[in-house]
Amino acid sequence: MTGLPTILGIPFDGQSSYLRGTAEAPMKIRDAMNCDAGDLEFSERTLANPRVSQNEPTIEHPSSSDVLQGRYPAFEVIEDRIARLIDQDQRPVSLGGDHSITYPIVKAFAQKYPELTVFHFDAHPDLYDEFEGNRLSHACPFARIMESGLAKRLVQVGIRTATGHQREQAKKFGVEMVEMRSLPAHGKLMASGPVYISFDMDVLDPAFVPGVSHREPGGMTVREAIAHLLAVEAQIVGADVVEYNPVQDIDGMTAIVAAKIVKEILGKMIVG
Repeated sequence: MTGLPTILGIPFDGQSSYLRGTAEAPMKIRDAMNCDAGDLEFSERTLANPRVSQNEPTIEHPSSSDVLQGRYPAFEVIEDRIARLIDQDQRPVSLGGDHSITYPIVKAFAQKYPELTVFHFDAHPDLYDEFEGNRLSHACPFARIMESGLAKRLVQVGIRTATGHQREQAKKFGVEMVEMRSLPAHGKLMASGPVYISFDMDVLDPAFVPGVSHREPGGMTVREAIAHLLAVEAQIVGADVVEYNPVQDIDGMTAIVAAKIVKEILGKMIVG
């Protein structure tokens, strides 16, 4: 059994295709996790309070010149930092940031877990071969992951924006895509080997999370999302929560929901 979860902030939004702002999310989520309001104190799985320190590690944001010139040293830094945490027998839970960060994170996990399963919660499949000429866009991480053989299985839950191209990609890579209209999907969230969870905040309906860059109506309620997380039956070795955009938020609503999602993931990782 691997060690306890470790929170890692990754304030990177250099691959966002529409709005910037998700780089500001990690500290906002930490603030919300340490808030004394209501039952946010507790994980429903553990009835414990997995609080986090503001001194938990954070990867530094890459320079704007690197982003503008098309260099992405952030990906190398992210992969290296995650790999070091794994080598230290820790289970990183990363706070993004845009969804592009999942690619270098999973690259690091695949080095230790070649039989990795990924449970991906999202409104979007993020399976574009390229988006607006960019193969590293936040719309492409799961195409990169699957074509590189970094996961043996990818289960996507809550999808409601799949294009024809992305459906073709899903078929090509053997992705198990569960669209919103087919929920619940509790039975899909079982695996015999190690599991990585990637949770995009826009899987939730924007009525609950206005603070996202791409608001897609018709999404999950917070209760539905928690029920699916609690239904996971597997050894969770790591996770990320991404695409919270504080610039779009209203009165910190989305930060509170993101903190709740993080605590439920932590609870599952601690108790199983």
